[in-house]
Amino acid sequence: MQTPHETDRNGGTLAMNTPPIVSRPQWEAAREQMLVKEKAFTRARDALAAERRRMPWMAVEKAYTFEGPSGTKSLLGLFEGRRQLIVYRAFFEPGVFGWPDHGCRGCSLGADQVAHLSHLNARDTTLAYASRAPQADIARLKQRMGWAMPWYTITDSFDADFGVDEWHGHNVFFRDGDQVFRTYFINNRGDEAMGSTWSYLDATPLGRQETREDSPAGYPQSPPYKWWNWHDTYAAEASPDPKWVEVSDAGEAAFRNLGAGAKT
Repeated sequence: MQTPHETDRNGGTLAMNTPPIVSRPQWEAAREQMLVKEKAFTRARDALAAERRRMPWMAVEKAYTFEGPSGTKSLLGLFEGRRQLIVYRAFFEPGVFGWPDHGCRGCSLGADQVAHLSHLNARDTTLAYASRAPQADIARLKQRMGWAMPWYTITDSFDADFGVDEWHGHNVFFRDGDQVFRTYFINNRGDEAMGSTWSYLDATPLGRQETREDSPAGYPQSPPYKWWNWHDTYAAEASPDPKWVEVSDAGEAAFRNLGAGAKT
């Protein structure tokens, strides 16, 4: 089927070769076939994340200094007391396209995708952005664009040492007491998928911290869904709300029954 309703970049007509139009049963059958591949992809993604959680760590021996809204902080300080830290190197500084009104378009699109940070924080994880722009410019940009993530000024060789001096990327760190370890690094095409709570957690050494995950022995885990909360209602060390446990259990049971019925 062709629908000549699209135009090319020069304004000319461009015919689209669209898929066939089918009946509902045919559409459902096609979706079921695609679902098999999608489930395989999901299982492969989970297996990859499980393997990532078993990667070796690299000790960070060098001291790094960042400037923040409240003064100077070390890399350890960027954790804000949590065990996990994800640092995204955003390009906002003199010489970058968009300066001084905007950051890099790609980095800015990524910043627009960042999920509410409270959900990451509830999983002992901090997300921070870092650039070479002065703090006054970073504060101005955050206010203009409506961004809420912590955003620091790089003052030394952090970007060069961690592969983000010439291109964007997410570096993942873990804190054991005062010792910091680099655990993973995502850049290039991998950065496109970042922004959701799940993409961030899947990149961390502890993962989503749910019981259905394949993680090494001793890693923190709790039942899926139960830890979820409204972003303004998380409380440290709070137990799951009994009513939400009841609701989520009912939802899981209904979904399992639906799946079982489809197989019979």
